[in-house]
Amino acid sequence: MASGILYKREYGTVRLRLRELMDQRGINRNQMSRQIGVRFEVVDKWYHGGVEKLDLDILARLCFVLDCQAGELLEYSGPGGGAKE
Repeated sequence: MASGILYKREYGTVRLRLRELMDQRGINRNQMSRQIGVRFEVVDKWYHGGVEKLDLDILARLCFVLDCQAGELLEYSGPGGGAKE
C-alpha cells in the first residue's frame, strides 16, 4: 500500500448465462426450482443475474439439470468489456 492511498482495480465481470441455457432447453423457473430443490426466488435471482456470490452447491445442481459444465453458465469479460477465452 503505497502512501496509504487505496484505489479500485478493474478485474472485469462474470455474467450468468442461466436464462439463455434454460430458454434453449425449454425449462422455466418454476420447473428449475422444483428440479434443484430450492425456492423460486433463488432461481429467479440466478436467472436475472442478480447473484453476487456463487453458491457452488446450487451451481452444481444447475449443471446437473442442464447437463452442462460450469463454464457454460459463467461468462467472463475482462477489463473494458473484452471477453477472455
